[in-house]
Amino acid sequence: MSKVKKTANPGKINRDLPEEDGAELRSTLGESSFASALPDEKDRITMDTSKLLEKVIDRNNLNLAFKRVKKNGGSHGVDGMKVEELLPHLKQHGEQIKRDLLEGKYRPQPVRRVEIPKPNGGGVRLLGIPAVVDRMLQQAIAQVLTPIFEKEFSDYSYGFRPGKSAHDAIKQAQVYLNEGYTTVVDIDLENFFDRVNHDKLMYLLSKRISDKRLLKLIRRYLESGVMVGGLVSPSREGTVQGGPLSPLLSNVMLHELDMELEKRGHRFCRYADDCNCYVKSRRAGERVMSSISEFIEQRLKLKVNRDKSAVDYVNRRKFLGFSFYRAKGEYRIRVDAKSLKRLKDKLRLLTYRSNGWSIDARIYRLNQVIRGWVNYFSLADMRSHCLLLDEWLRRRLGMCYWKQWKKVKTKHTNLVKLGIPVWKAWEYANSRKGYWHIANSWIMHRSLTNAYLEKAGLHSLSYVYFNLNLTNRRMPNGTYGGVRGQQVN
Repeated sequence: MSKVKKTANPGKINRDLPEEDGAELRSTLGESSFASALPDEKDRITMDTSKLLEKVIDRNNLNLAFKRVKKNGGSHGVDGMKVEELLPHLKQHGEQIKRDLLEGKYRPQPVRRVEIPKPNGGGVRLLGIPAVVDRMLQQAIAQVLTPIFEKEFSDYSYGFRPGKSAHDAIKQAQVYLNEGYTTVVDIDLENFFDRVNHDKLMYLLSKRISDKRLLKLIRRYLESGVMVGGLVSPSREGTVQGGPLSPLLSNVMLHELDMELEKRGHRFCRYADDCNCYVKSRRAGERVMSSISEFIEQRLKLKVNRDKSAVDYVNRRKFLGFSFYRAKGEYRIRVDAKSLKRLKDKLRLLTYRSNGWSIDARIYRLNQVIRGWVNYFSLADMRSHCLLLDEWLRRRLGMCYWKQWKKVKTKHTNLVKLGIPVWKAWEYANSRKGYWHIANSWIMHRSLTNAYLEKAGLHSLSYVYFNLNLTNRRMPNGTYGGVRGQQVN
């Protein structure tokens, strides 16, 4: 397989962030003679990694880290400090924090444990929320280390990397399928983030980083502990999900897997701990599954989940919420059935008629969910799914309208305003049939039309999907959406 290395340029984000907070932070943290560890210095960083800690605490690097943490927001850590309180804290203690870091005295605080339910009742996902100061320092470390490791990472690793996304992984998988590699080896790592071996990870980091002070600081973050119910438990393994440094550390840990797969000539896509290899037969897939599982468990000290891992035809497996199907002699992308079900569950919750929300509040939340979901799955062929979901959603909203109108007089008045004849409006206003039945009646279809809901502010799935594809479709004359210099709203 031919590979073309793509180098990232995360320094671009600096131009998109506000300067006023950075100016305040610069005066707080002071000047530094060290150059900022940003991509234009990449070659020099690669040659000398003995003074990376100075680059971490460089004013420009900390300024950028502060902006990122403030922009991302998030909840407080174990100390209760909010993001809004970070700048005043740095004004008072910023210089002391820098001195403690240089002298090796800084001690990270434990992370606050949060449990997030997994989809389909699959248990909980354990997240850790670092204190705001630690969040900023982790971000500063990640900004320095990313250019160093990014040059070495595989082209077929797509998770948590600048310039790469889940869409890139899906497109690459589609290329493999259309080349004839239609059997997938789906490797699932069991509780990957909780099982990372600290000694193995530190060894991999030390191969590229010679600054022992920075390595010691990273080790302290790994072993900072977790607070659950007011008690701190030590961290003997794992890298806590939720911190800015964890994504980079996960890629460093799994880089050896990428290199092994490339050395063996396998076609693969990896997004964080989701790794799929593509082969031409089930027999070849079984051999790959056996050998790669052994490598993961013996060399990386991780565990393969035998129950969730499988060798199967690609149309029977999902990858990052997507699946594939064959049509007109080629493999195309579709939304996996479980992803559709999860969306429907969210929409059902937002249109629950007895939660007391106003119609405006429902529509605001629905638009957020719809835009986010359609943007993510825009690669897939899902026009028919959008139409069916829109029809179902309109019926759900009709039920909410009917419930909100409550009284016979209110129902009659609103139906007449929406163009229903007086006598028919009176007949339905006095109906004893249930909400779901009424929502599917011709009178609601005629009154609560698509145009009415659009005027109320609802952006249907079909509307968002059509306009997104129209905007992103490149025309022969070099325009998007068919009109030069104009985008579809």
